[in-house]
Amino acid sequence: MALSSMTGFARSHGASGPYAFEWELKSVNAKGFDLRMRLPPGWDELEAFAKKRAAEVLSRGAVYANLSVKRTSAVSTVRVNEEVLASIVRVAGVLAGKIDAVAPSIDGLLAIKGVIEVVDPENDDVQDKAAKAAAAAAFDQALLDLLEMRQREGATLGQILSQRMDEIERLAKKAEAAPGRRPEAIKARLTEQIAALLESSDRFDPDRLHQEAIMIAAKADIREELDRIASHISQAREMIGKGGPVGRRLDFLAQEFNREVNTCCSKSNDLELTNTGLEMKNVVEQFREQVQNLE
Repeated sequence: MALSSMTGFARSHGASGPYAFEWELKSVNAKGFDLRMRLPPGWDELEAFAKKRAAEVLSRGAVYANLSVKRTSAVSTVRVNEEVLASIVRVAGVLAGKIDAVAPSIDGLLAIKGVIEVVDPENDDVQDKAAKAAAAAAFDQALLDLLEMRQREGATLGQILSQRMDEIERLAKKAEAAPGRRPEAIKARLTEQIAALLESSDRFDPDRLHQEAIMIAAKADIREELDRIASHISQAREMIGKGGPVGRRLDFLAQEFNREVNTCCSKSNDLELTNTGLEMKNVVEQFREQVQNLE
């Protein structure tokens, strides 16, 4: 399976009978999957189909779907509401006997609200059913186009994430080879620290001092953290290569990367190793930012 981004856009057009319609789909990042639809009156029955179909194709992301419909060949008719007009004429006649006023004109009467009515043609159930079926097919096409765009972006994200893994691996090897990690360097630093302590006091127990030195050396060792980082790199590469909806798992792995790198930095007693750890931490953050866009 391919990696897929959560962001994308797609549009599809269609026509059936007197109707012309257009779907517009847009998806953005989200923790889960959510489809929000805007449908014209009378087309609500498409919502259940669209949500079911989208859930079969997408697993994460907030998708906004908008359907616009126009009735292209329908011709509306104009008619006069005889009852309303008659009532107005009667009122005008009554008022004419009470006040000195000019008799109402035709255009004046027709301008009164309710006298003129615009009547839309009656719907044809067969045509409506066919149009909604065509609109459902157009939604399916727009959904597939959206998926294709998300997968194209996912492929680009996969390349970026692989590059970040290469950088983390390079920095982990650099940390492992840091001169400050060599036994002789650790021994030299401990010797200096112990000598400074002995100069300040002569009441140290040699056996206790030896034990403390061993503990300090063990705490400064980042072998375990480097091994876990190597394991995380292997897992991340496997997920990226496998594809599919792996965004959540890669996000969790990014947190684990960050935890191990922080431990390396806290254990470091060498400037070069600290700088390497900080550089690795920056790359891990870049990795995590990109992972946020994955399905």
